[in-house]
Amino acid sequence: MRTYVVTGGAGFIGSNFVRLALATRPDLQVVNIDLLTYAGNLENLEGIPQAHHTFIRADIADAEAMRRAVPEGADALVNFAAETHVDRSILGPVAFVRTNVLGAQVLLDAAREKNVRRFVQVSTDEVYGSLRPGEPPFTEDRLLAPSSPYAASKAGADLLVLAAHRTYGQDAVITRCSNNYGPYQFPEKLIPLMLSNALEDKPLPVYGDGRQVRDWIHADDHGRAILGAVERGRPGRIYNIG
Repeated sequence: MRTYVVTGGAGFIGSNFVRLALATRPDLQVVNIDLLTYAGNLENLEGIPQAHHTFIRADIADAEAMRRAVPEGADALVNFAAETHVDRSILGPVAFVRTNVLGAQVLLDAAREKNVRRFVQVSTDEVYGSLRPGEPPFTEDRLLAPSSPYAASKAGADLLVLAAHRTYGQDAVITRCSNNYGPYQFPEKLIPLMLSNALEDKPLPVYGDGRQVRDWIHADDHGRAILGAVERGRPGRIYNIG
């Protein structure tokens, strides 16, 4: 029986990942850790087979709680837990630094102390900043140029993960994905917001001058790529997903 620790597994992308992993890997046990902040919801986990799923409500920035929650010798810890909304990060960046940066370090320490085989940091292409017209697509070796407190906090976490690999030899992998869509997405995000506003005959918000281009990926496709990173990724590597 394999064991994956999934943090943030009651949120949008995390809950889709938990469902996908359990549906496709019958020998898998998932330990799901989530604080259930505004974007996390136990309803996202309804119908998941409880024989293979354990839920723990805890804060990833609480070191003692993580020492208790992370099981000894788990096969992987996949960190989805994060504050993710750009506008919220501008209004209150401290919460983003606490969860996204401090939380990542606490999890790295707990994973190392509990001999977790692999640490997977689920990051974002926001760490690269904006792509200018005519520029080639982002590559994994592109310099980081975050343009919001949210993106900066995720970049900081990524650097801590790389440092843990280089300093302690910790088996760690980073994935960076574009925008996601799919079931269980919080209504403040762009696609559900646009759809709900259109259905209610409300204005559709446009950011920038309307000529910007965004990439989108379904949460299940994202989840399949993360499973690939968990099971076949090379230690210390970054993988763009999109």
